[in-house]
Amino acid sequence: MNDPNINGTRSVSDGPGARTPRADGARAPRADAARNRDQLLAVATRVFMSADGEPSMRAIAREAGVGIATLYRHFPTRESLVDAVYQDQVARLTTGAHGLLGELAPAAAMRRWMDLFGDWIAAKNGMLDTLLAMVEAGEIAHARTRTELLTAITTILDAGREAGDLRSDVTAEDVAASLIGVFTVAPRPGHDARAGRLLDLLMDGLRPAARGPAARGPAARGEGGH
Repeated sequence: MNDPNINGTRSVSDGPGARTPRADGARAPRADAARNRDQLLAVATRVFMSADGEPSMRAIAREAGVGIATLYRHFPTRESLVDAVYQDQVARLTTGAHGLLGELAPAAAMRRWMDLFGDWIAAKNGMLDTLLAMVEAGEIAHARTRTELLTAITTILDAGREAGDLRSDVTAEDVAASLIGVFTVAPRPGHDARAGRLLDLLMDGLRPAARGPAARGPAARGEGGH
């Protein structure tokens, strides 16, 4: 998400003593600012994911090893930081689905996507009060996010059906509802092992049943006793 406050520093001044832009570093200040912002965003996400309640901006700055002024320079309000974390996590799930399919088989991509979904839920829980207020104020389009997430799940399911390693009768809504159930009873952090086991069981249910005589059993093969 582009924030006008991120890259507001001019690289060339208009007054006496103005510096001549270097051919090899004219964009360095802007690149540094973007990199610093990304680092703050990563730290904030980690803090939100591990917090019992909503952490303060000062706590996030302290964890990042910067002064509070530096954090506010990149994220002028708590809402702007929450929005940035939220949108970054959603992007990892939506555009990330295609990236996972480019690296992994569909079933493996789905399993990895489930972990990313768990990260998103954990981050949301750490900034829930602010997030709910923003949704109520219309600052975050919750319905659009839901549609985008379901589309991402459908993308992986379709690839899995074509490859034959995911069932053809499962919908994105089925997967989403199951994931919400998993992370409700085994929230992260604190229940990672249980969440992982439940996700593995869910994946077992998403794989198509094996076919052939060995899978059908003796009765189906006519081998029962008579």
